[in-house]
Amino acid sequence: MTSATLVPVFAALGDETRWSILAALGEGDASASALAGRLPVTRQAIAKHLAVLQQVGLVEPVRVGREVQYRVVGAELSATARRLDAIGAEWDRRLGIIKEIAEGL
Repeated sequence: MTSATLVPVFAALGDETRWSILAALGEGDASASALAGRLPVTRQAIAKHLAVLQQVGLVEPVRVGREVQYRVVGAELSATARRLDAIGAEWDRRLGIIKEIAEGL
C-alpha cells in the first residue's frame, strides 16, 4: 500500500460519520436504512458516506434478497494498519538513534 492509496483512505476515515459507519459495520453487515436507524444521520447522508467508503475500498455492497447491505473489507483495513505499523516502527528506529546520539554526548 503506497502513500497514494493511503491518502484517500485516511481522508475517508477522517470524517466522524464515516468512522461511526465503519464501527457500526464492524458489528455486522447492515443496509443504509439500518445504519440511519442507529446513527443520527439521514439515510441519504449514510448512502453518500457509504459511497466514499466503497470508493476507497473499505466497504463493499452485498445483495441480500431485495436489500443491499454493506460489509467492511477487512483486508483493506488490515493493510492500512500494517502500513501504519511500518511507519511507527520507522519512527521508533529513528528515535532510538537520536537517543543513542544524545546519550553519547
